[in-house]
Amino acid sequence: MIEVKNLVKRYGSFAAVDDLSFTVEDGEILGFLGPNGAGKSTTMNMITGYISATEGDVIIDGYNMFDEPEKAKQCIGYLPEIPPVYPDMRVREYLGFVAELRKVPKKDRKSEIDRVMGLARVDHMQRKLIKHLSKGYRQRVGLAQALLGNPKVIILDEPTVGLDPMQISWMREFIRSLAKEHTVILSSHILFEVNAVCDRVLIINHGKKIVLDTPEQIIRTIGGTEGIYLAVRADKSRVDEALSGIMATGDIQTVREERSPEDGVYACSVFPKPDCDIRENLFRMLASADLPVLEMRSETKTLEEVFITLTGEEGTC
Repeated sequence: MIEVKNLVKRYGSFAAVDDLSFTVEDGEILGFLGPNGAGKSTTMNMITGYISATEGDVIIDGYNMFDEPEKAKQCIGYLPEIPPVYPDMRVREYLGFVAELRKVPKKDRKSEIDRVMGLARVDHMQRKLIKHLSKGYRQRVGLAQALLGNPKVIILDEPTVGLDPMQISWMREFIRSLAKEHTVILSSHILFEVNAVCDRVLIINHGKKIVLDTPEQIIRTIGGTEGIYLAVRADKSRVDEALSGIMATGDIQTVREERSPEDGVYACSVFPKPDCDIRENLFRMLASADLPVLEMRSETKTLEEVFITLTGEEGTC
């Protein structure tokens, strides 16, 4: 559905996007991540045809954005971080204006506006001035305009910024539902959101692709070996003695002492060798040594931790 080939955007000697290539399949939700200044906005602006490329191609449903821009743009609905709404227009009036720009046939406009207002749940606000709407409802109106004409590709830039928890929950569920009929690119700095919603994740930095894979595979590959957190009511020496049997087999690589959650409790993280499940043996050895296990859980790196590892950035993306 979307094919980006060797995309380059230069400003003088500076390459904002540098030989970027990736594809997005039909019905897929792709998370698009990168630190500030990585080239995300520039890439999205080229994909949507807002700016030209120095080199490379963007193919949308078979149409080259730079050779057949009108046909390619008809396939795209775009919600920028700041919704492109006119505050002095009423909701229905604004959507009618956008429908005309999108060349929705006149005979179909009313039904199409009704359809997108229903999907975005703003039909009860249709006669209100947009400037009187809350941030959440303005975002929904922006979403409705992106859906007008039923484009095959939906591009969402930070769609949940500034929303309250209930609105965020609704927006996430709605984005998931879009994949039934659309291909979606989602740019967000909320990495939990990307992990929960997206089928694959593309991370870029300095205009270059760093990794493209499922969130699970990125965490597994970059995050390293999964650890096991233990909290045992015993002192360190007794726990070390109990672990020595598994250590002797070579199934445990390292043991890292953790901060004790309470007096009389020893806590540590045990890191087995790759693809080695030691949970059952670990539990049996501690039980046979009469050491009460208060807590035992797997420790997996989050997508946020992997993002910091890959980009060296702790700020927003």
